[in-house]
Amino acid sequence: MENSVREKIENLINESEVMLFMKGTPDMPQCGFSAAVIGVLNHLGVNYNTSNVLQDQEIREGIKEFSDWPTIPQLYVKKEFVGGCDIIREMHENGELSGFFAEKNIETN
Repeated sequence: MENSVREKIENLINESEVMLFMKGTPDMPQCGFSAAVIGVLNHLGVNYNTSNVLQDQEIREGIKEFSDWPTIPQLYVKKEFVGGCDIIREMHENGELSGFFAEKNIETN
């Protein structure tokens, strides 16, 4: 991956305590997996930012290499990669995600 792409991704992750790389936007997710993660974050009342990977091919491919994770969406909390849709959904269903946010001092409902 080019350094400029890595820097762009790092800057996005550093800008927000909770950063979601997704397909589409929170108001108009462009895939069911992105919509599912947005649903969980909204349900928990988490303040987050997003990056629409469909608008930037470099980020779309670069984020997969950056995290060594093959799919999108990807959630980062305080610069730490948490996981994709299945992991976020599972953590939410078993109550682990709320605890994780509390541990990271991220406000939820």
